[in-house]
This record gives sequence, C-alpha cells and structure tokens, in this order.
Amino acid sequence: MSKKLMFRAKRTEFSDDHRVRLLQGAEELFPALVQAMDAALSDIQFETYIFDFTGAGADVAQALMRAAARGVRTQLVVDGVGTGALPPEWAERLANAGVQYRVYSPLGPLGLLLPHRWRRLHRKLCVVDGCTVFCGGINVLDDFHDPNYGRLDAPRFDFAVQATGSLVTSASETMDQLWWRMQAVRDARERRLPEALQALRAASAARHAAEAADDATPPMRAALVLRDNVRNRSRIEKAYRRAIGSARHEVIIANAYFMPGGKLRRALVMAARRGVRVRLLLQGRYEYFMQYHAARPVYGALLDAGVEIHEYAPSFLHAKVAVVDAMGERPWATVGSSNLDPLSLLLAREANVVVEDAAFAADLRQRLVDAMQHAGRRMDPARYAGRPLRQRVLDRIAFGLMRLALWITGKSY
Repeated sequence: MSKKLMFRAKRTEFSDDHRVRLLQGAEELFPALVQAMDAALSDIQFETYIFDFTGAGADVAQALMRAAARGVRTQLVVDGVGTGALPPEWAERLANAGVQYRVYSPLGPLGLLLPHRWRRLHRKLCVVDGCTVFCGGINVLDDFHDPNYGRLDAPRFDFAVQATGSLVTSASETMDQLWWRMQAVRDARERRLPEALQALRAASAARHAAEAADDATPPMRAALVLRDNVRNRSRIEKAYRRAIGSARHEVIIANAYFMPGGKLRRALVMAARRGVRVRLLLQGRYEYFMQYHAARPVYGALLDAGVEIHEYAPSFLHAKVAVVDAMGERPWATVGSSNLDPLSLLLAREANVVVEDAAFAADLRQRLVDAMQHAGRRMDPARYAGRPLRQRVLDRIAFGLMRLALWITGKSY
C-alpha cells in the first residue's frame, strides 16, 4: 500500500464539493442502492456487518449478481460474526454470477473466546464506480425482519446517506486497502484495475459529474471519518467531542448501543450545564443483555445534569446519528455505523459521514424530533432512580462485565 493511500485514509478531509442525501431505513436505502448498482459501469465495492437474504435483502443480492454478470467488478466483504459463512445456496449463486466475496475475520473453533476476535468489521459502505458512496448504520437486513426476533411490527429505525464528492475517494481507498489485505500474496499484484476498467470508471465519473451539474441541490461541506485499529483509533469519538464541546444551543443524538466513555460523558454533562439542550434517543426495547443493561448505569449522571433521555419504543432503534446546532450558524450532523460504546469506539472498523450543512442538519433533526415526540418515551429521573432492585443488579453486572472485557483487551475507556 502506498504512503499516499495511508495518508488519505488517516486524514479527515472536509471539502465543499459534496452532495449528500439522507436515507431513512432500508425502505429508502435499498431502492437507491439497487438503482446505483444497476447503472454501474466499472466496479462495486461493498462492505457490511450483516448480509441477510430475507425479504428486501434479496433485492440487494440480486442487484450485485446482475452487475457482476454483465462484467462489473463486484467485491463484497461481510463480517465473520454479523454474517458468518453465507448460506450455501446464496454463496453458490453469487460465485456463479461472478461476485467476489470475502468473510472478514471468520470465527475459529474458539469463537469469541479469543479477544482479538472482538475486532469486527462493523462499517456499512458501498462505493459504485468510484463516484457514489452509501454509508450509514443500515445492514443488508429487511426493515421488518430480525434474525433473532423474527417479524417486526414496525420498521427498524436507522439511517444512511448517499453521497458524491471527494469523500468517495477516501471510502474507495479504505475499502481497497481492506480487500488487498484479505487477498493472498499472489493476488496482491492484481488489485490494480486493468486499463479497460479504468476507462469505464472514467466514463462513469463523467456521467456522474454531468448528473451532479444538473442537480438543484447545492454542494455541501462534508467528510468521511473512519475508525480502525491502526491509524484512525479515535477519530469518530473526537469528532463527537469537538462538536458537543462547541455546541451553543442543542445536541440531539440517536444511538442504538449507548455506553460512552468518561470523556464523552463529561462533554455531554458540561454541554447541558452551560445551557445547551441535550437530548438522547436510545434503545427502548430489550435486544441484547450486555447492550441493554450495561448502558443503564451511565444514565444517572446525565439525568442529574439535565440531559433528556428518550427511549424508542415501537421497534428496534439501530441509528447512529447526531445533530448539533442545526438551527445555528455552524450546523453539524453525522450519520454512520459507529455506536457510542466500547465495541465501536475501541475495537471495530467504523465509518461515519460528517456534514456541515444547514438543510441536511435540519432534515435529520426534524426526523429525530418526530421520533422522540411520537415514538419515544422520555425517561423520568425519579422513575430511573426507583427502578427495581433486580434491574439495578443486572445493570451493574452487565456494566462490570463490559469493564472486565475492556481490561482483558488492554483498553482504557
């Protein structure tokens, strides 16, 4: 890998040449993905934690196969825990169509007993023709289906973005870097695209540029922010802390698995104490023991500082988004894959898009406010303090186990 590629992967490069579209749920994301894949001319790079072929997930798989069958270079990486080995029928169909796929860090006989296996590929990225990127928290998973709980009565609450501009290059390069690392040495020499493929990508870039010129949406200031275990260990958390630290009016965060470390908790408390309205939209339904119970012990200090906590009730909340000062002079918003918990902020590969644009921030803010008003339950500090002894014991057990896991990995949080 060249030094230039490593440098680009490390830096957070804001530029003003982006057009970013907010997408809510698989209902909005999957049709946009399929449309982009069906128009692809040269290559598709795809990474996801979960690839589930139930319902609408099959539509994405079929779009990948159609692209590969017509000669588009199609690369798919799934996580060894979130997805594991692909179902044999689908693995055969993808391979026969020409889709190249890899499983990131497959679990061996000892599974997750080995701490280094806790480092997962959690980002959700798709780059089409090096011109368009999709990034967010949405897995390839039908909105109304959950692998553990079956049919959902209401859609999962989650977001992604579709973007063009300079950040696409950063996304493509970091995905190329991971793909290259997963290849055998003999395949490393073939990672560069042939001249014909480069010509197709250039033609596609020209087409996308023409489409962007016709787009009435004004360009936005945005950047891709990555987290990995090499050169980008804390960039997403630092981006959150900087935005919260500079907030003057309002902070709204929606996060599925919320267990922020001390620095991030203090940033939220300090913002609330200096008069910023801080609202959190968090998971209200029980999904996993650790994520549900380990989050509760951190609520007390936040509630005492005046932070509002709203729990999403209709379905599973899976969003990882935030808006700061959407109505102010310097609006800030982020949409991505990173939870505010130790697994995301210390161990996993994650990707967030940060946007500094008033219209985008206002759109995301309105969707979050609507969810809090119509689908959220505001937590009463007195009710939290008086929760049953059994629940408090479970909360402390989960919190202690999480701290123990961090100690085993040698991480401080």
